[in-house]
Amino acid sequence: MIPNPRALLSLVLLVSLAVACTKEDPAAALEKSAAELEKAPAAPAEGDAPPGPAPAAQVKQAVADLKAGKMEDAVNRLQLLRAQPAMSPEQRMALQDSIASVMQEIYAMAQNGDARAKAAVAQYERLQTAR
Repeated sequence: MIPNPRALLSLVLLVSLAVACTKEDPAAALEKSAAELEKAPAAPAEGDAPPGPAPAAQVKQAVADLKAGKMEDAVNRLQLLRAQPAMSPEQRMALQDSIASVMQEIYAMAQNGDARAKAAVAQYERLQTAR
């Protein structure tokens, strides 16, 4: 039994960011994640969780947001998706890898002065501390 799954997921995200040696296109990483979410069966939902868009559809929308330069929208969508309990371990890992890739790119853009990326970083950090 894992004592704190959120702490473990945060650690996985940080390690993924720290050891990423190759620079993968974040949109490509999200598309790969969407494909993984489509093929892997979802874990059964606990309780009476309201049905929403499929995880793969949400990742595809995050790809569209990212390509359109709507980085804050992409970050929000991915954070909301991350909070969904009805995902298999394979789906969750694919999503975590994608978020790591996207955030690595957004952080790099923010360091280079991109105002949209800075706003997305601020939004991501607000969402992380709101847990």
